[in-house]
Amino acid sequence: MLTALLRFVEYRLKKYLTVNFVEIMAMLKITQVRSRIGSNDRQKATLDTLGLRKMNKSVEREGTPSVLGLIQAVRHLIKVEEVK
Repeated sequence: MLTALLRFVEYRLKKYLTVNFVEIMAMLKITQVRSRIGSNDRQKATLDTLGLRKMNKSVEREGTPSVLGLIQAVRHLIKVEEVK
């Protein structure tokens, strides 16, 4: 009885986690719209990590939690769009 319950709970959790993981993994188009001049070193390093080195240049990245954290750190310098 207990093993059947554990298998059921494991199945439900896997189903839930895969649905949420797929939603997070959307492709994002990130464009630098403001200059890095006047930004601190940490923000400049974040832009470099995202692959943004010049104004009005765009990159496409998956919407993983780590990339979303980088976006949050420099949200005032970039524009983010979801790619279909």
